[in-house]
Amino acid sequence: MSTTSSSSSSMSNVSTGRPPTQPSSKSSAAAPKLNNEMELGSLGGESPSSQQQQEEEEDIMQLARLGDMAGMEKLFEAGEYDATYADDQGITMLHWAAINNQYAMCKFLIEKGSGINKKGGDSMATPLQWAAQRCHYYTINLLLQHGADPLITDNQGYNTLHISTFHGNVFVVVLLLHQGIPVDVPDSFGHTGLMWSAYKGFPQCVDLFLRWGANVHATDEEGFTALHWALVKGSTGCIQKLIEYGADRFAVTTKGKTPASTAEELNTTAAWYKALKESGYDEDGHPEVPSFPGASYFLQDKTAFLTRFLFIWPFFVVWIVIYLMSHMTVFLGVPFSLLVGYALQWVAIQLTEYGPPDMKHIHKTPWLTGIFAGSLFLVGVTWLITILPWTFSAHPMLNFLFAGFYGLCAYFYVTTMIYDPGFVPKMNGIAEQKAVIDELLALWKFDEANFCVTCMIRTPLRSKHCRRCGRCVAKHDHHCPWVYNCVGINNHRHFFLYLITLTLGIFAFDQLLYIYATEISSVAGVSDECNLLGPEICKYINADAYTLLLGLWTTLQLTWVSMLLIVQFTQVSRALTTYEGVYGIQEGSAALSSAFTSTGAPLDPSHPSHASQPPASDGHGPGHRHHRHRKCWDQWKKILGIDTFVEMITGRTTGGSRAGGRKKKNPYSRGCIQNCKDFWCDPAPIFGHRNSGSAIIGGEPVNYAEIYESPSAMGLGTTRRGGYERVAGDEV
Repeated sequence: MSTTSSSSSSMSNVSTGRPPTQPSSKSSAAAPKLNNEMELGSLGGESPSSQQQQEEEEDIMQLARLGDMAGMEKLFEAGEYDATYADDQGITMLHWAAINNQYAMCKFLIEKGSGINKKGGDSMATPLQWAAQRCHYYTINLLLQHGADPLITDNQGYNTLHISTFHGNVFVVVLLLHQGIPVDVPDSFGHTGLMWSAYKGFPQCVDLFLRWGANVHATDEEGFTALHWALVKGSTGCIQKLIEYGADRFAVTTKGKTPASTAEELNTTAAWYKALKESGYDEDGHPEVPSFPGASYFLQDKTAFLTRFLFIWPFFVVWIVIYLMSHMTVFLGVPFSLLVGYALQWVAIQLTEYGPPDMKHIHKTPWLTGIFAGSLFLVGVTWLITILPWTFSAHPMLNFLFAGFYGLCAYFYVTTMIYDPGFVPKMNGIAEQKAVIDELLALWKFDEANFCVTCMIRTPLRSKHCRRCGRCVAKHDHHCPWVYNCVGINNHRHFFLYLITLTLGIFAFDQLLYIYATEISSVAGVSDECNLLGPEICKYINADAYTLLLGLWTTLQLTWVSMLLIVQFTQVSRALTTYEGVYGIQEGSAALSSAFTSTGAPLDPSHPSHASQPPASDGHGPGHRHHRHRKCWDQWKKILGIDTFVEMITGRTTGGSRAGGRKKKNPYSRGCIQNCKDFWCDPAPIFGHRNSGSAIIGGEPVNYAEIYESPSAMGLGTTRRGGYERVAGDEV
């Protein structure tokens, strides 16, 4: 049995020559390409009648491959062929139509009586398996609806679920699992779909199988588990997910191979160690047990402990850094305070090493939230104890103004942090999920733009799945590390008001600080000597260096706040979210390849652009991002909002494609004035919870947690049929 993967060959040494094998180009459901010149060139010694017969067979198969309905009907009317015709390899016209995603042709042939479960080709595969080989899930669904059996195996022992897993198309796997296929059905060597997805290195498929209830402890004929097979490819995501679901880290095969020895033999120890570390184990696979005081309390609920600790700890960090810097000479205070701050942060980072996988990195924890909250707390205490007594008698209104801004900022900050940003409700059970999938297939919208395979829900208009929150958020704007929450439809206005009141509060605080510094520096006995600076500034510093440094730290927050404010004001006036401003508006379908035939024609016969197609797209979905290793500065640019700000001022946030792409009209915009009115004047309470998803577009109420089509208030002018207008075919 041949294999097309070098990693399979490597693993064969471990499994005594019997690795899971992917169908080869000759024996798989992907039949040989039809090439007229090659086929005709091989017929030199044949008789004219034999050659003519083969040309006719070739013609009818070519018609099926191209989806030429008129030509096929003519041949059937002539009576020379019918839908049950098969060549000498058992390949039918339905096979060719299925592998080339010719939906209408498949439907026609099925209605004419073509054998839907007939096996053909070297691999003796069914049309369903041929369609699965190319991940054509609309055609797969059509065949399933008409009685195709997904559990039939080819001559290598693979059923449709196995073949679909080879290519990692999670939508096909979702579709098949919702047909009631046993999730752990094995192939002829005992390999389950979970083992195949782990071997191939498809973390999303591994996650799907595990969430569906796949047995993480199942073994094949040689005793290999899915964890062993994940170490062939060395995908850290697959390995980590299997460990997270309780895979045996010390499982032994019939030949005595453990996951550790398998990783060592296949040179994937780096991925193995990284996955163990991310999951809280040492390199030997044993749990890493912390030895610090209070470790027993920490181990009871790591997530809760880390969330509280990493939110409160920055309060002390910010205070001690400013305190040390203000009470020491500048040459000693600056480096020493920074060193102490780094040491305190190092303590927090070391603690995250024992945390759950989603809190292994400091920027994924409430650390930045705690820094801001600690700074806000110190400013409030300092104003109340230090600045207020010196400035209230002469400037009471300014103090009242600052108190108002401070209180509003604190309120909107807390509400943005704790309010539900607009999580889209999940469905109740598999039956509801299947109903939604069937509906999307009927609407030609079963793709990344309309269905979330993680939440298993139909994604509402303008929603997005947040990996940090683990949920789909209605009208998702962005995930903000400063509030440790997503900003969505329910808390977007609170977030905006938080930025506005924060900015005004900083200006008011700076004014009070200037008055306070002037007053306190005029007190007799304040020295005007210090290092580097002039006498007047030295008097301010010598009078109260701590308060002045706190004011400087507070004023520095205007850098990222001002950029965020400019971006938010611009996007609200354009009726855009931050995500749409950066990645463009995603109205149509994202995963387009299975929506088109191999000739580029839409599957939906009623599609208005059936005859002509624009240039091909890149196939990336709305949530697609090229994951690269990010340097520290790149992370901070994203955290501070610099990337978004730069893209906006350079003209890249046009509401359409990214730089160099085609601009697309924003269907949600009703003009600057109406857009701002919709955002600021909708009836949702400012001081209180918003009804989840409720909003206003063009003066009319909508609910972003429940709408899936552009509402009539947007005045699009034309009705989209199936969501595939202005998209391109994908040549197979």
